Amino acid sequence: MHQIRCPYCGVRDEVEFAYRGDATVARPAPDADEEAFYRYVYERANPKGWHVEWWHHAGGCRQWVKVARHTVTHEIGATARATDPLEAPRS
Repeated sequence: MHQIRCPYCGVRDEVEFAYRGDATVARPAPDADEEAFYRYVYERANPKGWHVEWWHHAGGCRQWVKVARHTVTHEIGATARATDPLEAPRS
C-alpha cells in the first residue's frame, strides 16, 4: 500500500485519500467561449510519468492536497497544500 504525506496530518495510508483529478488544468475565464469550457471539461491529457493531481483527504482532515504521482509506478514524489505550488519531479 502506498502512503501520502498530508501537509496537515503527516504520512497517512492512501486509502484515506480520494483522487480528484488533474491539478495542472486551469479553469477558463468566466467570459471564455463555449469551446474553451468544452476543452476544459472533456479534453484531458493522459500523461505517462510524473503528474500533479488533486487528492482529497476524505478519511482525515478533509483538506485538498496536490500530489506529484508517477502514473506508471504510482510512486508519490511530493505533496503540497492546495494553495502552494508543486512541480512534478523530472523523469
